[in-house]
Amino acid sequence: MDNPHSRLDSLGSRDIRLLRRILSGRADANIRFAELRRLLRNMGFSERIRGSHYIFGVERIQRSLNLQPLNSMVKTYQVQQVRDYMVENGLVPE
Repeated sequence: MDNPHSRLDSLGSRDIRLLRRILSGRADANIRFAELRRLLRNMGFSERIRGSHYIFGVERIQRSLNLQPLNSMVKTYQVQQVRDYMVENGLVPE
């Protein structure tokens, strides 16, 4: 199996800055939905849309992320869910 962190090597500087903000936990209320969506897709997440629900997943992980935008922002608790999902599943270095 390939290195799960190899997906981070292809991220651009904007995505890396956003990932750092998410992992820091200090800006949960200030994450734009479009930016998080771009980050997840660039990290190799698949995306399905059902109504206002955006469902993101990684092939080797059964659980998926179900996100809904609030205007143009990500809901605060959903940023926390994204952070926990990435850490728990080893998608980011600790």
